[in-house]
Amino acid sequence: MKILMVSGEAAPFAKTGGLADVLKALPVALAKRGHKVCVLIPYYREVKKKGFDIKQELTVEVWLGGTKYEAKIFGTKFEGADYLFVENDKFYDRDFLYSTPDGDYPDNAERFGFLCKSAIELAKALGGVDILHVHDWQAALVPIYKKVLYTDSPFLQNAGCVQTIHNIGYQGVFGAQVLPVLDLPYNEVFHMEALEFYGDVNLLKGGIVYSNVINTVSKGYAKEIQTPEFGAGLEGILLKRANALFGILNGADYEDWNPETDQHIAKKFSHANPSGKLACKLDLLKQFGLPKKEAEPVFGLIGRLAEQKGLDILVPAISTILEKRRVNFVILGTGDRIYNEKVQKLAEKFPKRLGAKIAFDNALAHKIEAGCDFFLMPSKYEPCGLNQMYSLKYGTIPIVRATGGLDDTIEEFDPKAKKGNGFKFHDYTSQALLDAMERAIATYRKKDLWAALQENAFESDFSWDKSAKEYEKLYEEAKKQG
Repeated sequence: MKILMVSGEAAPFAKTGGLADVLKALPVALAKRGHKVCVLIPYYREVKKKGFDIKQELTVEVWLGGTKYEAKIFGTKFEGADYLFVENDKFYDRDFLYSTPDGDYPDNAERFGFLCKSAIELAKALGGVDILHVHDWQAALVPIYKKVLYTDSPFLQNAGCVQTIHNIGYQGVFGAQVLPVLDLPYNEVFHMEALEFYGDVNLLKGGIVYSNVINTVSKGYAKEIQTPEFGAGLEGILLKRANALFGILNGADYEDWNPETDQHIAKKFSHANPSGKLACKLDLLKQFGLPKKEAEPVFGLIGRLAEQKGLDILVPAISTILEKRRVNFVILGTGDRIYNEKVQKLAEKFPKRLGAKIAFDNALAHKIEAGCDFFLMPSKYEPCGLNQMYSLKYGTIPIVRATGGLDDTIEEFDPKAKKGNGFKFHDYTSQALLDAMERAIATYRKKDLWAALQENAFESDFSWDKSAKEYEKLYEEAKKQG
């Protein structure tokens, strides 16, 4: 199949989060399976700075809001997939991708309208494609434009549209005044069955309405977003399109996250020979300035320090368990000021038990995955989650809340049957998290159980090839309806 993916970001070129990791791994997995895959993202300042070998491929004419642009498309190959970048310095020559520390760029609708119009013109220039696969709200205008403005285009008529929702909390909501800027006819799209959303325009809602199929990044999250608790106001339209809504679990990038080949860790190790994990644990404690006590369990957390990631229940739980148990914690991440400060205060209160770095540090993230015994993901909601998959590959045992992709990938360890690959809790409370941590510590203290649990973790497989096969089925479904 000829597949054109459109996204606001893609690693290793431009990244703010897990979306970029998916746009690095999925296209490559599909290309390995024989498909022709192109990925289009903006040619941001960040991409230009990184010094990739990127060359101009073609120019397309893009009209947006009554203005004509000559859009230069640049490209490079990455592991069998084509990555393309649309240049427009007015929109993309900025310090950040979507927002500054003071808030979103006020012209984001226009910025990503330009990306989506460019994607349509690129698809035409390529002589048509089989699949238009769009990711999150930044690309949701592609299916809207296809159905509303390009209904007669012979290059697009047979293309199936797939809208992937990576996190329904981000929807691209703007005032109705953006409709003429985006060339969208008010009467046709500004109503409850299309883009209208409590008096505003909701681009993700439009992507859901106008795509042939919709998917999200785990089966659990696909169910959750059809409820008022997790649907963020879009549960009604998702229920209406339930027959076209699918869940496909993201894969783990084992090229990057693999203890056998990891360049960042103190000693490489493997499922067959895990002895190097101890050297990684001692190195990790050293990195955080903690005493080297190899017999004591180490709990780790990497990620955004925000309520969605469970920081409001995690901070009191850590404080309580450090008062009671001889354990250690390492925390890496940055986020909301309130949680940055709370984590720093914990580190000051328990200087020999808890190490914290309020930053993003890729090398240290690898050391945490390799050196910890347990990895914490107490998320309020989690569409898929990747760190629990990485942890399993390193023989590090996840402790997760049973939500979204975390619930799909982690099975509670049963000490009698010696089955399961981690620990789960259901209630969103500090006490439920504490109980799970206590079960984890009890298992760690029993050598035979701990060995069985680590074995189960090492055997867990979440490779992208498995996910790519599921996407092939999804594309066939989209093509039928295209």
